[in-house]
Amino acid sequence: MQTAKKRKRLNNDAKWGYVFVFVPIVSFIIFTLYPVVQAAIVSFQSYKPLKTEFVGFANYSNTLKNGLFFKSIWNTAVYTAVTVPISILVAFIISILLVPFKKRSQSFFKAIFYLPGIASGVALSFVWKWIFDPLPSGLLNSVIRAFGIQNQNWLGSSQTAMLSLIIMTIFSGLGSTVIIYVAALLGIDPTYYEVANIDGATFLQRIKYVVWPMVKPTTVFLTITGVINAFQAFQTAYLMTGGGPDHATTMVGLLIFNNAFKYFNYGEACAQALLLAGIIAVFAVFQFKVMAADVEY
Repeated sequence: MQTAKKRKRLNNDAKWGYVFVFVPIVSFIIFTLYPVVQAAIVSFQSYKPLKTEFVGFANYSNTLKNGLFFKSIWNTAVYTAVTVPISILVAFIISILLVPFKKRSQSFFKAIFYLPGIASGVALSFVWKWIFDPLPSGLLNSVIRAFGIQNQNWLGSSQTAMLSLIIMTIFSGLGSTVIIYVAALLGIDPTYYEVANIDGATFLQRIKYVVWPMVKPTTVFLTITGVINAFQAFQTAYLMTGGGPDHATTMVGLLIFNNAFKYFNYGEACAQALLLAGIIAVFAVFQFKVMAADVEY
């Protein structure tokens, strides 16, 4: 009798489990799986609302023959290679400085660093456009003029436009990384620090041999997610430069957007999106294999 009641209770629990899982599964199918499958289908078509024809691999062939696509890949790779490691390094240093603070002070500074992350991307872009304003009234030009450097057209020059976007990204996206690193640092067993002090380790030696290895899983996670997000960069280039000048800041995401919603070339845009997804997947797997080979989770 008791076994039958227990079995009935387990069956009821299983039913409720299916009910709760049903909603996220349906959401995944509708909002993730279906768009991906549809994009794969459209990538083999010359897609138009009233007339669609199958073109095979023509969209992929045109993409691979398009010099702008490879330039956008290069721009995105440079943007990623600079912003991701610098952002992680700066956030790690800030986190090291925040850990000795009391909990209330930590919360205050974490909120300050995280504030740009919750602000509107459009609002942030307007602020950074004022900072990079080519006129003498621009904040950055006012600062460098104090050091005897001439005014620069930061967003209007192909030599400085990408640098400007990189600076904006680094200083606007530290919040979540700092919070994650602080949590990881606070999770380190104090015994490791005590042993390091007994051995006479200096501050830098404690960072190198204790702190950095202990937060390596966090670093791997932040690096992989950072690369994925950077390769999908769109908003920054779209709002700040529009991809110019001379396509110096045209990212892959912006190129896909323009093909789809500016030139209405949906088939080629879907082909480029799938190629980008493949590139991101390869990079993510490679990073995980290299960086997480000796990491215990």
